[in-house]
Amino acid sequence: MSDWMKIAGIRSSEITDEAVFKKRRQLIQASVAAGLTGMIASDAIADGHALKKPIAKSPFSTDEELTSEKTATTYNNFYELGTDKSDPSRHAQRLKTEPWSVVIDGECDNPGTFTLEDILKPHAIEERIYRLRCVEAWSMVIPWNGFALGDLLTRFKPNSKAKYVAFETLQDNDLPGMQTRALDWPYREGLRIDEAMHPLTMMAIGMYGNTIPNQNGAPMRLVVPWKYGYKSIKSIVRISFVEKQPPTSWNMAAPHEYGFYSNVNPEVSHPRWSQAKERRLSGETSGLAALFSSKVETNFMNGYDEEVASLYSEMDLKKFF
Repeated sequence: MSDWMKIAGIRSSEITDEAVFKKRRQLIQASVAAGLTGMIASDAIADGHALKKPIAKSPFSTDEELTSEKTATTYNNFYELGTDKSDPSRHAQRLKTEPWSVVIDGECDNPGTFTLEDILKPHAIEERIYRLRCVEAWSMVIPWNGFALGDLLTRFKPNSKAKYVAFETLQDNDLPGMQTRALDWPYREGLRIDEAMHPLTMMAIGMYGNTIPNQNGAPMRLVVPWKYGYKSIKSIVRISFVEKQPPTSWNMAAPHEYGFYSNVNPEVSHPRWSQAKERRLSGETSGLAALFSSKVETNFMNGYDEEVASLYSEMDLKKFF
């Protein structure tokens, strides 16, 4: 077992055997035969079909009140589609997700360019209800559908030099937001490899039991629930295993405001506002109503500190923010 697998707390028995998933559509048949009715075949996503319920429930899920699907799909940050919260849903059709491929490269034994179907084929889908905290001091609770990022990364056999995982979003000059200089395109993000391999870190391909909408990061996006939302990069086209800390878009744009780690920490304020409280967008709250929704106390690591705080036990979290 690799050192980074030990650090992330991943047992060999938890890694999906690719041989089990050799042929398309067999996962549904095998799941029914085994009584695992909560699983679906991920090739249904690759074929452009919506996710079908039931989906396996995850023990990682919170029992907090969900944000409505309408709010979660119309109040978004996705600067490639515009900087206003309503822009991504208005311009969603401009994002073309078919065909889709993902480059896997860097310090790994199995690099290559893979179709979306290649990426998703071996994975059973589960529902994880996660809080997503945005740096603007608002948050949502969303039922994401997907699988552990670590299960995907393991397939490409990162080597001992792989200390970080870097991600890039699609760069398409036809997207309206990319005509601006809001950021240095393409959008980039990164995680330390033990963060990426942590069981909480998720590759999402759906939400609310449906295929993930364009404005929310179709066809695949990251969800890292203990970090601010901008770490959960959308519409991923490249995953790179690298030895040195990779550049990330918001840290490049404003390093004094946005650190590489970006862990939710109510004791570390953004230079322009406090992070001690957040506005929870529950029910149908969105738009102007979001500005007046009630505030709640922000939890350290977004409430996931019991699971992930050990990753940072030797770090000064005010310095490495």
